[in-house]
Amino acid sequence: MKKALPIIIVIIVLVVTVAVSIGIKKTKTVDWEESYNEKSNKPYGVSVFYNELPNLFKGHEVRTVYHQPDTYLWANSENGTGDHIAKGTFIVIGNSDYLYDTAVDALLNFVEEGNSLFISDYYFPQKIHDTLQIDVNYNAGNKDSLAYFSLKHKPIKNTAIDRNVGINYFSRFDSTNYHVLGYSKIDTTRVNYIKVPFGKGDIFLHLEPKAFTNYNILKDDRYKYTEGVISYLPDTDVYFDSYTKFQSAYGNAQKKSNLSWFLEQLSFKWAWYTALIFTILFMIFNAKRRQRIIRTIKPLQNTTVAFVKTVSNLYFEIQDHENLIDKKIMYFLEKIRADYNLDTSVLDADFVSRLASKSGKKQEHVKKLIDYINWLKPKKTFTEGNLIALNKFIEAFYSN
Repeated sequence: MKKALPIIIVIIVLVVTVAVSIGIKKTKTVDWEESYNEKSNKPYGVSVFYNELPNLFKGHEVRTVYHQPDTYLWANSENGTGDHIAKGTFIVIGNSDYLYDTAVDALLNFVEEGNSLFISDYYFPQKIHDTLQIDVNYNAGNKDSLAYFSLKHKPIKNTAIDRNVGINYFSRFDSTNYHVLGYSKIDTTRVNYIKVPFGKGDIFLHLEPKAFTNYNILKDDRYKYTEGVISYLPDTDVYFDSYTKFQSAYGNAQKKSNLSWFLEQLSFKWAWYTALIFTILFMIFNAKRRQRIIRTIKPLQNTTVAFVKTVSNLYFEIQDHENLIDKKIMYFLEKIRADYNLDTSVLDADFVSRLASKSGKKQEHVKKLIDYINWLKPKKTFTEGNLIALNKFIEAFYSN
């Protein structure tokens, strides 16, 4: 243990040094990844919007969908095994390009039956573009990173969203049947929010998902624009998509554990990892110090041969030649039956021929053995010479 102490001290110093250096580096960095994860408190997570959904849709159920939409909607249909029949508005914020064609088909069928679909993203799955015959283009900004947004039927004009080097807008759509709900502007005003009648329901397509992020909802009064966008949706139950935000290696969405929040906090994360390392080191060195000596257990000996010798010597000592001869003949014939599958009830010339053929022994040697056995069977008295002769015949049979 004394020899291992310097190694433990070196490991502790290295762990603390790495933790401090990474901590100093990371605490100065803001993560601007656009995850649109409803559990994330980062600038471009959507936890604030997600937590406000029950207030925006008062009196209605807000459910989070952790599976592919087609799987979820099928399970919660009239013929499914879910706990209810899905009806209401399906909301997707960002990352909609991860929706498979089968998922898009399920969402379109959902709308056709009289429900609603709301997607806010820079682009949409190609199947939506093709089905609704819409095109989306990009307009880069020339002056600064500000873009301005407004809604057609609401008193919300020129809501600024920064960190925007350009805007996406609808360059092609059916202006006769589709309804324009909102605009975006960098250099010129463009349509960025439309309502598309589809079957018995409606599809709402919006081109600025950053409006729903924590950073923009909490900055100034930009939340009013977000509320205005949502106010166009019908007052129904809500299904919030979480499947496209985080998925397992097998493509199935999974809920994050409570530990994941702690691991996102730098101090907690390194405290957790350090505790794990020290626990593993303690187990390794403590187990090495206290392990008991393992007793060597000798394997059981095979005493069959010794037993046979003992019994044979017993018979031989009491001069019971008859018993020994009888048993040697019985065991020999039993082995013949087992090895060559021959009937030993009649030991005649035909038996000799078949045994010689199957065993590969010379017929004259086999004949001598069988003849001697036939000669011994009717006898009443036996001598030591009879036993020795029988044993020689049997040994000769197996050795030739």
